[in-house]
Amino acid sequence: MSEGTAKKNDGKHGTLGNRHRSRILALQTLYACEVGTGEEWLPMLERIAEGSSLSPTVRNYARELLTEVYDKTARIDEIIKNRAANWDIKRMAVIDRNILRLAVTELYYFRQVPVKVVIDEAVELAKAYGAEDSGKFVNGIIDSIHKHMQPEVEN
Repeated sequence: MSEGTAKKNDGKHGTLGNRHRSRILALQTLYACEVGTGEEWLPMLERIAEGSSLSPTVRNYARELLTEVYDKTARIDEIIKNRAANWDIKRMAVIDRNILRLAVTELYYFRQVPVKVVIDEAVELAKAYGAEDSGKFVNGIIDSIHKHMQPEVEN
């Protein structure tokens, strides 16, 4: 899965935006960690980003996203499970599951990102990297999660 396989750009300038690139890098890292050799996420992130032209801004936002995903995986998966009627999270496609994890992370823990952006980005990632119906699948679950969101209480 590479950034070059993404089907869409951010429109205005014909290049992918920094946050979009960060989400791709985070998704690549999540995917590689889940299907790979069990390498820890931070070294995996650095290995994937190594030799690329990704800016420190892109790498930093990906790192922030992944820190939250890994710190709160159980809670994030519970949120997904509660809205994914008749779907066992472990049986979802790896790409779809990890796109959902990133989207839930941004919805709950990166409140400065507009909801519409989170949903649109998740759907675009699903269309670019998932199966034929991944965009619809991800959109349905994220939309349901958003409609039923409860404010998180920090422990």
